[in-house]
Order: sequence, then structure tokens, then C-alpha cells
Amino acid sequence: MQRFHVHVNVADLEASIRYYQTLFGCAPSVREPDYAKWMLDDPRVNFAISQRGRAPGLDHLGIQVEQAEELAQIGARLAAADAVALAEQGTTCCYARSDKYWSEDPQGLRWESFRSLGAATSYYAPAQAQTGDACCGPAVTQTAAPCCGPATTQASAPCCGPAKGVGADGCCA
Repeated sequence: MQRFHVHVNVADLEASIRYYQTLFGCAPSVREPDYAKWMLDDPRVNFAISQRGRAPGLDHLGIQVEQAEELAQIGARLAAADAVALAEQGTTCCYARSDKYWSEDPQGLRWESFRSLGAATSYYAPAQAQTGDACCGPAVTQTAAPCCGPATTQASAPCCGPAKGVGADGCCA
């Protein structure tokens, strides 16, 4: 079974939690100081928000799967189209451990296809927090950014999305 995933960067986490709690009619299923997530069944969506110093707005879309075979099928389709920008195994991101494929549509919109392996106690892998690499995933090649997912093909931003300036954490401001 697959679930649609939406991740939005927000400027005010508490105000956003209040809004989405009202909209969805329930409290978030995961709540952290800089992050909240609703795992909704109607509509079937994994909706996440975070306040991590990035520009407010859509961060990425995705497809969450339950079985490794489902993720392998998506990965094979993306690979056949030469659309995999970054493949990650057992990565820590957004308070979860997961396997994932990052891709980008023709407009530069980032897509995360992933299978969650379990909860994590931190937003990033502990090694990233210690080294100051404040974004999801391992060190990546020049075709991918140091934040969650691949670099966009637009301006050569040092993190997720088109260049808008870089914050103190190294991510887009």
C-alpha cells in the first residue's frame, strides 16, 4: 500500500500545528521541537512540516511504501528513466530511518520515494549533527545537494531548492 507524502517548510511551527490540527481534525502523530507529522488515512497522506531555517513553502513531495518490493519497483522505474538523483539506504532524516530514492521532475520539484524502517531520535544521522552537516542523508556527489534529496537543476544552490541565500546552518534561507 502506498501513501502520498507532502513536506512543507514553515516559519512558525506552533501556529502551523494549530492550523493543520484544525484542518485535519486531529493532533500530529509525531511531534518534535522543530517538526510535526500527521499520518492520515482519509486522505491517505503522510503530511509533515518543519521549522529548520529554510524558506517557507513546499519542500518536497513523495510516495511512502510499506514493502521493500514496492520501493524496488519505484526505484527500477526511476533508474530506467535515468531519474534517480540520489539513492539512500538506512539513512536518518526527519526523525525516521528509511531507504529512499530522490528524483526531480522537469520543473525542479523534488520527489522522495521511501520506505520507513523505524523511528529515530534525531532529525539527522548523529554523524551529521556532529560534523555540522545539517541535512538529511550521507555526503552526496556533486549531482546532489547536502540537504534532503538532490540539488535542483536550477541555480546551483548549496542546499534544497533554488538559491535564495544560505542560512547559518548551511541550508537555504
